[in-house]
Amino acid sequence: MKRRALLAATLGAGILAGAAGSTRAATEKPFTQATFAAAQKAGKPILVHVWASWCPTCKAQAPTLAAIEADPANKDLLVLKVNFDDQKDVVNAFGVRMQSTLIAFRGTKEEGRSTGDTDPGSIKALVAKAVQ
Repeated sequence: MKRRALLAATLGAGILAGAAGSTRAATEKPFTQATFAAAQKAGKPILVHVWASWCPTCKAQAPTLAAIEADPANKDLLVLKVNFDDQKDVVNAFGVRMQSTLIAFRGTKEEGRSTGDTDPGSIKALVAKAVQ
């Protein structure tokens, strides 16, 4: 009986989380130069996330990034994902050496970057530099 109650609670929480997340369209998009340039020209806050599907650090960053995107204070933030393995031209253009790199921009100005950081507080602080 306890297993069924736990399963029901887990499923219910997942449904509620999905419903809560559906009130705001996700801003995370695959990186394209055109999207990045348009957002820069518009002066938008941008977070470039260089990731790899096999990267455990990238997976550890995912819940923090999802929470940041869901926060109404970050409603204008555009998160662009750069695939470390498939977009080497972009990786090189940003001077990135490792996956799990986060780069914050406000318009055309780079406000900061971090690599390998999984601490929610410091990731939020990095994003805040772009969103201010």
